[in-house]
Amino acid sequence: MRESRVLKKLRAGEIVSCFKINFSDARVSEIAAISGFDCVWTDQEHIGQDWSILAASIWATKAHDTDLLVRVPKGSYSDFVRPLELDATGIMVPHIMNLQEAEAIVSMTRFHPIGRRPIDGGNADGAYTALDFNEYLVQANRQRFIIFQIEDPEPLEELEEIAALDGYDMLFFGPGDFSQGIGAPGEWNHPELIAARKRVAEVARKHGKFAGTVGGPGNVDELIAMGYQFVSMGADVVGVKNYCQDLVGAFTKSASAGSKNSYMNT
Repeated sequence: MRESRVLKKLRAGEIVSCFKINFSDARVSEIAAISGFDCVWTDQEHIGQDWSILAASIWATKAHDTDLLVRVPKGSYSDFVRPLELDATGIMVPHIMNLQEAEAIVSMTRFHPIGRRPIDGGNADGAYTALDFNEYLVQANRQRFIIFQIEDPEPLEELEEIAALDGYDMLFFGPGDFSQGIGAPGEWNHPELIAARKRVAEVARKHGKFAGTVGGPGNVDELIAMGYQFVSMGADVVGVKNYCQDLVGAFTKSASAGSKNSYMNT
């Protein structure tokens, strides 16, 4: 089983970069991998990517030794394990609300002796049965990561207990939904949001878990100082949108000046 680049760096105390993909085209995942990101984040919670697209993104990133993270929808156990069987390097489960839910997800996504994840072994992650059965279970538990998203105020009541739970790797703070949950949508500097972001990082590290969140060039230093070791630095849609707006802005400025000069010369 391919070694996880994300886990290798995190376990060595290094900081991991991630890039979110919204477009349903594996070539975008490959561009992000070629650019040097440690991890590419695809999404099945909000984006209707079918399994063939997801599989293609996994192949594209593996070719460049880049991990692929899938944010899964909150559904049945099949929704959780199928990306792993396609050989995604990790999954992120959104909106973890309490300890009981976290325990159930660990049970569904980890093999013995940690959990009771359903076993196949005939898919890409098991090398299509070429990987020894028991070695497959060991490597899947060791080289594939599970992330819990903390993006609501409710789980903060049991955050210590959730962080202490064995069998998963990272707590990921989601500021967008959290801001909505506290009744302050989009107020990124709201004191309650800032306090929660700091607390998630502190509690994760206290209990031997890694801490992740979204960020960007403007605040990545602050997030690292806060204790975050995994930072999603941006998204394809943001980059394309900004590039298009810059081009249109430059064109409009030049076209306006050109029209003015043309009028004055008539």
